[in-house]
Order: sequence, then C-alpha cells, then structure tokens
Amino acid sequence: MFKRILVATDASEYSRRALQTAVGIARTFNAEIELLFVSYIREAYWGYNVAYTVLIPPEQIEEAGELALEATLEGIDVSDVTLKKKQVQGYPASVILEEITNETIDLVVMGSRGYGPIAGSVLGSVSQRVVQRAECPVLIVK
Repeated sequence: MFKRILVATDASEYSRRALQTAVGIARTFNAEIELLFVSYIREAYWGYNVAYTVLIPPEQIEEAGELALEATLEGIDVSDVTLKKKQVQGYPASVILEEITNETIDLVVMGSRGYGPIAGSVLGSVSQRVVQRAECPVLIVK
C-alpha cells in the first residue's frame, strides 16, 4: 500500500514523533522513508537580504540542515528501514508538495506543530497547507 513515505522535519518534538510513526508504518509495509528538511531562510533562498545585507554562506545553511536531520533521528532506531535524508532550500509547504509529485510519495507524515512563527496554533501553517493540497494521504502526528 505505502512504498514511499515522506517525513517533513523541522527538528521539533512533533517532527520526531512523526518520524517514529513513519518508521512503524515503514516496517509494516516494507516502505522507504525520505526524511526532508526545508531551509526557509530568505537569505538562503534569495542569496542576500536587501534590508539587512546579510549573507549566509551555503556551508552554514547545509550544516544547519544536517544538524536538524540528525536531531530528528537522535535516539530513533531506523536500522531495519531504508531511509534517505534530503535537505532543500525554499518555502516548506511548496517544497513538500513538489517532493510528493517528483518523488512519487505515497504517504506524508508530519508533526501537527513545529517551530513556525506562530507557536501554539492548533495546526501548523505548513501542515495545514500540505493537508489541503497534497494528492496523497497525509498523516498528522500530535
């Protein structure tokens, strides 16, 4: 039923719970997991910030993404699951939706809230956009 599962992470506790859930599903269906971190930093996305003229080196952006992926994986046993880590720069909801199409994703598993600008909302804005627009099932984990 599910062969490719996308887990979008921002390294929050909700993302870690989403990964744990996805690992259980992957074991049941012998599925592969793609763990995706999207860097949404205007400086990273555009290469510069006109208002502040701050430039973030690509190495620093890549390092932050690796740290987020590793923080999500910390303490979670994925030894018997095929897991691919990926980091991309862009607007998180758009990148996730593109990834669903481009990578032929069968299921998306996401946390209900993350580190977005409005903490404490009922459903995170990225999760909400993905649920509304995804063409595959989306599982939101609390």
